[in-house]
Amino acid sequence: MTIKEIQNYLGQFFDPVELEGEGEGLISAPAKIESAQKGQVSFVANEKYVKYLSTTAASLVIVHHSVAVDEFSHTISFIKVSDPYTAFVFILKKFATPRLVAAKGIAPTAVIGEGVTMGEGVSIGACVVIGDRCSIGRNTVIGAHAVLLHDVSIGEDCVVFPSVTCYDGTIIGSRVVIHSGSVIGADGFGFAPQRDGSYVKIPQMGIVEIGDDVEIGANATIDRATMGSTVIGRGAKIDNLVQIAHNCRIGEDTVIAAQAGISGSVTLGRQCVIGGQAGFAGHLELADRIQVAAQAGISKSFLQPGIALRGYPAQPMRDQLKHEAMLRNLGAMKTKLDHLEREMKELARR
Repeated sequence: MTIKEIQNYLGQFFDPVELEGEGEGLISAPAKIESAQKGQVSFVANEKYVKYLSTTAASLVIVHHSVAVDEFSHTISFIKVSDPYTAFVFILKKFATPRLVAAKGIAPTAVIGEGVTMGEGVSIGACVVIGDRCSIGRNTVIGAHAVLLHDVSIGEDCVVFPSVTCYDGTIIGSRVVIHSGSVIGADGFGFAPQRDGSYVKIPQMGIVEIGDDVEIGANATIDRATMGSTVIGRGAKIDNLVQIAHNCRIGEDTVIAAQAGISGSVTLGRQCVIGGQAGFAGHLELADRIQVAAQAGISKSFLQPGIALRGYPAQPMRDQLKHEAMLRNLGAMKTKLDHLEREMKELARR
């Protein structure tokens, strides 16, 4: 694309889109600002990367309207937008090469059960196993060695990467992406303790329901409900190695970073942001738009929308930072108390 064509392309998403510099140069690929070469496009969305404008060889850089570029514009063209990070995401999508998950059609080594229905354009990779009465929407792609047990329903335009396992009864919406190694619908961790110290397994009779436009990272696990459904709301994004237990409800457009663990019957609101390695006790609820810092331990419900939580046990960030500051000063406080105690003893002796 020429620089001018990129400006016009971004004009579909931003207004205004300002060009500073020449617009006829050809752009062949995106690149990081530190290593970009001539003919490549990069971006600056964080102030600490502005320093690279003096050293980068990029032909085009996407920046915010507020960034002063006059001293660099004789060698670099700049496109200014209100959100350079998102603008660069659109550029990446434009240049990205589609990933081949499975060849078109149905591989001869695939095993297809009875009563399976498939829409037009479905692709099934090598050694895939599809159980009885499954339904697969048009243009969905199932990668090699994936397994769908019986009565699984998958919508249109989905991508299921190799070695994904979907247990029986799982319902998946349209435009869903599930990465390799993920297990959807395994039994929830339900065992009834007995007087002799043994455990009786609780039958897990529910299912998992995944809404449209969800993406699930590699080696994530989402357990089926004991009864009813474990629900992943529309547009949710779940990172690698996330555990979501039975009967959880994840709100629309909520994002959960890697290694977070969510116990049974937790309800997360819409547009929440959950940091990596955060842990949740069971049967609690978070309101909409709550942000949870990495490694936070959520031990109770928080029903005020939009707050930020931090620490273990987690509390509103302002309170937690105050407590953290107090802990840092405990040594000095003890020294002062010891000094006061000695003075009091001396006064008493006198």
